[in-house]
Amino acid sequence: MATTRRADMFTADGKPSEDDPRENGPTLADERTTLVEAVRTARLTLEMKCAGLDAEAMARRSVEPSTMSLLGLVRHLAEVERATFRVLMAGQDVPKLYCSETNRDGDFDDAVADPQMVAQAWEAWRAEVDFATRYVAEAPSLDITGDDPLNLHGSGGGQMSLRDVLVGMIWEYGRHMGHVDLLRERIDGRIGQ
Repeated sequence: MATTRRADMFTADGKPSEDDPRENGPTLADERTTLVEAVRTARLTLEMKCAGLDAEAMARRSVEPSTMSLLGLVRHLAEVERATFRVLMAGQDVPKLYCSETNRDGDFDDAVADPQMVAQAWEAWRAEVDFATRYVAEAPSLDITGDDPLNLHGSGGGQMSLRDVLVGMIWEYGRHMGHVDLLRERIDGRIGQ
């Protein structure tokens, strides 16, 4: 008889419960609250699925030739948060954190098993998340726009509303949480909701 593997890692009983900080958020809420909650829970999922891992595990690659790792994903998502909220929406002229014209995949390629690098990646990601959270909370409306003339964010080469940006962030995290699931399972066999 085959054994069925179930989510086992993030709550005491492996089921949605009070132990899971992603559960029991606002329901039947307005549009802004709903979008913000979806982004918040996606961000929490990244943290939860990386919890308890050392630098070696965080930097472990998926399968060759990929350079994807949990550490690379934290660095990548810090870049995405920064480019989306600081650059696109707030109009700040800030440099990229890990990537450049000559090293377009520096977020993944340069992610190595160094405890200091892991700590710095989490620090950068949290700083960008904090900025984004404040920016969204202080925005007068989801209709405010940022300009994306080079179509770096999927605008088609024009204006993007904060609403579109939040939906894009949900999509970005959702896409990468599948990667995170597989990477974590490869590291220690653990899976979770």
